[in-house]
Amino acid sequence: MTEQQLPAWADPSVSPAALDPQGVSRRGLLRRAGLFGAAFALGPAAAPTLAADDSDRRLGGEDPRLAYLVGDHHIHSVYSHDAKYTFSQLAAAGATYGLDWMVFTEHSNFGHADHGAALEHQEILQARAENPRQLIFQGLEWYIPAAEHCTVFTAPGPHEVDLLTRFERAYDGKLLGYDKGGPADADTARNEAHALKALKWLAGQRRSGYVDDVLVLANHPMRLGIDSPHEMRDWRDAAPGIMIGMEGAPGAQGAAIPGWRGATSIRGEYENKPSAQSWPGYPADAYLTYGGFDWATATVGGLWDSMLAEGRLFSVTTNSDAHRIVFDTWKNGDWQPGQTFDSTGKLPDPVNTDTPQPGSDFWPGQFSRTHVGVTRYGYRAVMAGLRAGRVWLDHGHLLDGLDVRLKRERDRGRGVTLGGRLRVRKGEKLTLTITVTTASRPNPQGILPELAHVDVIRGAVRGPVADRDTWKAPDTRVVRSQDVSGRTGTYTLRVPLTAGEESFYVRLRGSDGNRHGTGYLGASVDPHGPVPHAPGDGDPWADTWFYSNPVFVDVEGA
Repeated sequence: MTEQQLPAWADPSVSPAALDPQGVSRRGLLRRAGLFGAAFALGPAAAPTLAADDSDRRLGGEDPRLAYLVGDHHIHSVYSHDAKYTFSQLAAAGATYGLDWMVFTEHSNFGHADHGAALEHQEILQARAENPRQLIFQGLEWYIPAAEHCTVFTAPGPHEVDLLTRFERAYDGKLLGYDKGGPADADTARNEAHALKALKWLAGQRRSGYVDDVLVLANHPMRLGIDSPHEMRDWRDAAPGIMIGMEGAPGAQGAAIPGWRGATSIRGEYENKPSAQSWPGYPADAYLTYGGFDWATATVGGLWDSMLAEGRLFSVTTNSDAHRIVFDTWKNGDWQPGQTFDSTGKLPDPVNTDTPQPGSDFWPGQFSRTHVGVTRYGYRAVMAGLRAGRVWLDHGHLLDGLDVRLKRERDRGRGVTLGGRLRVRKGEKLTLTITVTTASRPNPQGILPELAHVDVIRGAVRGPVADRDTWKAPDTRVVRSQDVSGRTGTYTLRVPLTAGEESFYVRLRGSDGNRHGTGYLGASVDPHGPVPHAPGDGDPWADTWFYSNPVFVDVEGA
């Protein structure tokens, strides 16, 4: 692989006049983070630091100065049996919409394992050489034995494709036929155990140095309701640092644009009902999206919070899950006689029809964006940022930037950031600092997004749960909602907090303010949360949200 180059917005040799408004805004954020130019290319050793005394380091210390890279970890090309676009089309779209990193996650399939993975790898190697400013990962969408799907991806290296195809053949539920025994077979102890064995195998490959890094995230967890709470906890515990989280919001966000797919369509294509395979403890409302977000994430005090309340990080992300783009005019090409996906590992290239074709998705970066905090530019830096939980996400390009720090009032440093932990004494006064940079340009829909409110959500940390199928965190709620309507540019909110007797975490959420209602667990928990849209009437551009990962506070003696 060629030496990685800085993106244009981070490269001092690129004139500001050559940047688009997004690039100018991001350059400003990078300068404020103290990471411009060589500091970003060489990593934290080259970046300026602030002094901290021994107690600061011992009780929480300082987090690094961060730049946030925008990416998408769930993208399908002609190397997936049910997609449509060429690798080049998707990579070009990602560049157009400002992505710094992309993960191509083709569906597991015999054709993919035998042919497609190697063919796509050649395209990826060429793209990395021709555009070293763009980070392109190769991954896989894994059919989890006993559950639904996961993103699996590795750091670039000599064994990246070999690891993916070995994993695919040995552990994929579809290739093993574990989904062929009827509804009951999707919930067997054998299959659940095989999923854990798969994750442990991936962890072993990283530990042995066969690959530099590998990460796994659960995709669209509530779409079918077959990812049970105990399975998600088991995955997390089987391979800590490998299985790092889940999609907080699925792809297919254009599925319910009014007049497009039909009167029953739902954002995310969350249009299913409980089946014999579904975990029976989920309510029927769990199969919907709320402001475009998965019920597990959008419900304050719900499944995501119940996992965070154990005191362990479990990240959320968002992505395009690009298969078929809304209003796009390309259709699948025709097979040559005798060819199939299993025999080629690749669909025929698409053909332009000049007529809009069916689809639910947006291009990578067009609507859904995952922002990862890094100290330098590169593949391993993105993976390290994801693993550390330095993640926030938005829809519709709602924000240009978000920086979150939590510190004790007596600290001189900047405190800890998303995914981090702060150790405090009972009764200590804390300050949560939220720096927002508002949208500086119209989004791809031509709308200049306006943030209306920022919500602070706090939950008690009680440690491991006795019932691993619980999906509620009864002590999590919105503790502050700050009206920021009309504010523009970069501004800072300072929220005072007090450490009680219990350890806790805080996370953030906000929206354009267009659609609100009582949260799923009641007004005392979430008085103005995201709500489902009416079937067939879910314009995603008119209901946009951001979410952040948590910061944990460990109270001494708790």
